[in-house]
Amino acid sequence: MLGVAQDGGYPQAGCQRECCARAWRDSSQRCGASCVAVIDPATRERWLFDATPDLPQQLRALDELMPPSSAPGLAGILLTHAHIGHYTGLMYLGREAIGARKVPVYAMRRMREFLSRNGPWDQLVRLGNIDLRSMRADEPVALNHRLTATPILVPHRDEYSETVGFRIEGPNRSVLYIPDIDKWERWGRSIEKFIAEADVAYLDGTFFADGEIPGRSMADIPHPFIEESMKRFEALPRAERAKIRFIHLNHTNPALRSGSPACRQIERAGFRVAAIGDRIGL
Repeated sequence: MLGVAQDGGYPQAGCQRECCARAWRDSSQRCGASCVAVIDPATRERWLFDATPDLPQQLRALDELMPPSSAPGLAGILLTHAHIGHYTGLMYLGREAIGARKVPVYAMRRMREFLSRNGPWDQLVRLGNIDLRSMRADEPVALNHRLTATPILVPHRDEYSETVGFRIEGPNRSVLYIPDIDKWERWGRSIEKFIAEADVAYLDGTFFADGEIPGRSMADIPHPFIEESMKRFEALPRAERAKIRFIHLNHTNPALRSGSPACRQIERAGFRVAAIGDRIGL
């Protein structure tokens, strides 16, 4: 796990309130946008799920885990959707920065069209910095002979692209990764079924509770509040609840701060907040 914050990271630009003030004062509390890396230690291949605005720091953290033979050393990037925290890190692959050569970027149809037809992203395609690859909902993408990633369509604010989560499968275990979704009840599928089929479930925990953003209607940015998710999942067996780790936390979310009352409430209910550096053996 390379990042657990919402798209704008933590602290967030322009925020002078106490939720971010401590992170402006203490750099050790800062956190990048949600991003997962998958590493195959046998082949030394590395994949990223989403390319965030914090790509330089996240790529450096990945390099320390598994040094590449050359930059950027990525066997592929798999994109969830076209909101700023999930694809804009692609800019660092361009000629103004890394100048990468044909990094495979896996995307759904509308996401591929968005990148191909709009600048500056189309320049990455024209110059061969990235090589767009197609994904289709519920069809596994073979990362290599041991690893697959299956995109799962979820409802979200799809202004420019579809939105997907992923089921990431290795030889022995699997991980569910859904950083963004509208309310669970707006999805025509059972999140409980997906949790049951996974060993670990990283789920959208953008906001802890309603009213978290003063002066803004939270109906305009629908996400399942952590309080709502805990209520929905409270009847699950404890082993199922223990799989769930909340990610994509907004800078206003009190669960972003370790040891907070919100974190303790989550832990007492049998869930967890994801942390940078979490590792899951697949």
